[in-house]
Amino acid sequence: MAIKDALLTEFDHEMGTTRKLLDRVPDDRLAWKPHAKSMSLGGLATHLSNIPHWATAVLKEPSFDLAGAPPNLEMKGSRAEILAHFDETTKEARAAMHLLDAEWTAMWSLKRDGKDLFSVPKVAAFRSFVLSHVIHHRGQLSVYLRLNDVPVPPIYGPTADEG
Repeated sequence: MAIKDALLTEFDHEMGTTRKLLDRVPDDRLAWKPHAKSMSLGGLATHLSNIPHWATAVLKEPSFDLAGAPPNLEMKGSRAEILAHFDETTKEARAAMHLLDAEWTAMWSLKRDGKDLFSVPKVAAFRSFVLSHVIHHRGQLSVYLRLNDVPVPPIYGPTADEG
């Protein structure tokens, strides 16, 4: 099995699960925060909707320099906008995944002001910066939803709300 085939299966599953969670974000609670240092619910959902965009930075380029990173994406104003953005970045990411194994195993570097911070194979960078990053923030979002009495959909199995 090619690397891309294994990752496409995992990607589709994780993005589908993530979309179900984003679809529960209540429009009237976007500004809510569990703590003063936390992102708002809308900010977190917007960030989560943008993470698949990292796939193109990892898969189409040999490196990414944090010095040239765009500012954080402005919070979307509604669940519909968050979902539309997520659908767009997910489609873009999936299209970028059609690489040969040799391309997946090519080295990718994260830099700051031209200095290498670290280098890993693109497959590792993709799993870390896209898949694991999505899973991490999806976990946060599930807690935000629970704290707002929003039913949490199944993620890796039944939840207290939906068995």
